[in-house]
Amino acid sequence: MDRTAKAVWKGNLKEGGGTIDTQSGALKATPYSFKTRFEDESGRSGTNPEELIAAAHAGCYAMQLSHFLAENGTPAAKLEASAAVKLTPGTGITESNITLVGDVPGIDAAKFQELAAKAKAECPVSRALGAIKISLDAKLA
Repeated sequence: MDRTAKAVWKGNLKEGGGTIDTQSGALKATPYSFKTRFEDESGRSGTNPEELIAAAHAGCYAMQLSHFLAENGTPAAKLEASAAVKLTPGTGITESNITLVGDVPGIDAAKFQELAAKAKAECPVSRALGAIKISLDAKLA
């Protein structure tokens, strides 16, 4: 299975800009620039690579955990996962910090933590991000 995305960039780093398109159409001519990456903390002026990695990590993690919970006989009613990717200028992406709140009827806290940690280690995006620190803060609702 292959998934594709296309980025078009025009101009230099600071004054230039570009767009990102994804195969699914979820992103279509979505703007990105130096400002969207390094200056606009609100995220309202466009996307950036770190935001896209965070979205991929949160989504992959939630799917992986939902699989492990179902295998355990305790399917989740709801999993709310977020990921915060840290970019350190001059160093690069150094961390992805996952926060999870799970509504999982019938599971005890210890088993939930075990499966949450297993999903962190085994989700494909976590594996792809193996060169950086990945943390997890998982709680039952």
